[in-house]
Amino acid sequence: MAKKKTAEKALNIDSILFNCRDYLRAARNSGSFFEKRDMMLTLVFLRFIGVKYEDGIENLRKTLIKQGLDPDDENIRAAFFDDASFADGTYNLPVEARWSTIRNTSAPKLNVALDTALRRLEEEDPQLKGCFIQGTFTTRNLAANDIKKIVDEVDKISHKTFGEEKDLIGRVYEYFLKEFAVNATKEEGEFYTPHDVVQLIAAMVEPYEGTLYDPACGSGGMFIQSAKLVKSKQGNLNGINIYGQEKEAATYRLAKMNLALRGISHNLGSTNDSSFTNDLHKGLYFDYIMANPPFNLKGWYDDNLKDDPRWADYGTPPASNANYAWILHILSHLKKTSGVAGFLLANGALNDSDTLEIRKRLIQKDKVEAIIVLPRELFITTDISVTLWILNQNKKGGTYHRRNLRNRENEILFMDLRQWTENPVKGESKKKVRLEKDQIEHAADIYHTWQSIGTDGTNYEVPELYRSVGIEEIESKGWTLTPSKYIEFIDHDLDIDYDKEMARIQLEMQELMKQEKKSQQMLEDAFRGIGYGIE
Repeated sequence: MAKKKTAEKALNIDSILFNCRDYLRAARNSGSFFEKRDMMLTLVFLRFIGVKYEDGIENLRKTLIKQGLDPDDENIRAAFFDDASFADGTYNLPVEARWSTIRNTSAPKLNVALDTALRRLEEEDPQLKGCFIQGTFTTRNLAANDIKKIVDEVDKISHKTFGEEKDLIGRVYEYFLKEFAVNATKEEGEFYTPHDVVQLIAAMVEPYEGTLYDPACGSGGMFIQSAKLVKSKQGNLNGINIYGQEKEAATYRLAKMNLALRGISHNLGSTNDSSFTNDLHKGLYFDYIMANPPFNLKGWYDDNLKDDPRWADYGTPPASNANYAWILHILSHLKKTSGVAGFLLANGALNDSDTLEIRKRLIQKDKVEAIIVLPRELFITTDISVTLWILNQNKKGGTYHRRNLRNRENEILFMDLRQWTENPVKGESKKKVRLEKDQIEHAADIYHTWQSIGTDGTNYEVPELYRSVGIEEIESKGWTLTPSKYIEFIDHDLDIDYDKEMARIQLEMQELMKQEKKSQQMLEDAFRGIGYGIE
């Protein structure tokens, strides 16, 4: 038993993924950092989608047996397995794309076999078009021994090895996305939104049915976490339609793979492109928008955007920073009378002087519903302080997801979560914290209670946490949206008994000096005992 436990401990996901990356770094002709990333993520995708297929086949066999049918019978196999269909979105993989085929391919033929698998996947499913770079493996043409070692490592990842952990495959895939995002530069468009932050946005916005859009969708994390929330609330994804856009080609491919892996139907446009200069969903209006666009993005503007209708009622955002361009782009895609958006921006957008007029008009037109400043330590890929904005096209009240909402016109809810740092994340290269489930639920409850009938918005506050503020006060503060301008902060120093504190400190210092004197005496005695004099 002891040997078995040792073996299980030695074989873990992190070590497997580290080995894969290590082999790629050492391999001849493995290409640039991003080419290594594409190869690795594509290979992991093949493994993951292959495991899902194998699990689907096994479940199908069990179902047939329960129904009294023999899954090994030739006629039964022809009827159920040759063109299998799965209710959970699992792909009926062509033979060339199955992991069993790849695993059993000889090392010298693996590069060709892998590219063949990718080509066949694209031929079988239009949603996988654009997921892969043609010739991903044959172009690099890794040595047979190198590609074989990597395939063998990836082959170790399975439910059979690591148990029936919920969404094991998804967790490993997200690990890769995070690791590569952390090592990439912001200028190349690589951004990673922590799961807990996405869960917070989803808990606030509640994208249960209708259409969901992300104009800077990255690797698709917003959609995946939203899908989990929808499943937890209503059991299936049939009621939600997903739309997105991503500028960076590699990240666009990752998003398509990530969504395909989970069987999530999506429309990310026909190609990667900028949401500003080539809006692939122009003219469409969505029930929900969730986004984490690049913070303080430069180089977004060109002269063709000067008279763009997206900023017709607000003014043109500054070319030096895209923060308000994102806000107005998001607003332009919300359904006019019911759309709700939750998105992240750098804290500078709360009070930038060069966007004052746009911010003023957004507040006057009653588009801003809530401003929630987040703990800085939530994010690995940026040190910038971050705020969650919520826009709502209907603050007049009514029924929303079976909740009766009051009229919140000319009110904005401010929340400050910067002190929610009590849950550290271990093993990160810098200080990192997470929001736990109960904290996310607490924050969402503050927001939803504020929205609900029976709440008095003029007296809705808890010092150092949240406060509902009227537009008149916001105007008096120069149209700033910085929460600390409105939420009361208590001077805890006033509660300190200084005489008592000084007495405590003096006692601690006396005890410390006694310990130091005792240690010094022991050291001197030890030296005398071995014949050294102490001067």
